[in-house]
Amino acid sequence: MALRDQLRTIVVDDMSTSRGLITQALDGFGIRQVESASDGPTALKKIAAWPVHLVISDMNMPGMNGLQLLHALRSNAQTKGVGFLLITGKADREIIETGRKLGMNNLVKKPFQPDDLRKAIEAIVGRL
Repeated sequence: MALRDQLRTIVVDDMSTSRGLITQALDGFGIRQVESASDGPTALKKIAAWPVHLVISDMNMPGMNGLQLLHALRSNAQTKGVGFLLITGKADREIIETGRKLGMNNLVKKPFQPDDLRKAIEAIVGRL
């Protein structure tokens, strides 16, 4: 069975359009086990009920941003090893350095092409 058939992923973004574009790209790569959440707290609840291998999260979301979500995941024994891909329109040095310190696996800058997303995912989980 191919990795893409087993890979459980959650897409976290407060913009439904962005969630749709990412989910559509994942579907195009053959990744079918995909959940989505519009914010960090909802994502954490879904991950507790449906453990994932990969979290793809937007940076700027109300309430809990992508780095706060990453910190929450890394602080929990059940989720500390999950792959984390941050998507941001503002990839400044502070965000990148903080993300790395917190254990971010990779980053994609918006706007992105599906191939950029695929490469970033494969750098975390291996070839799809």
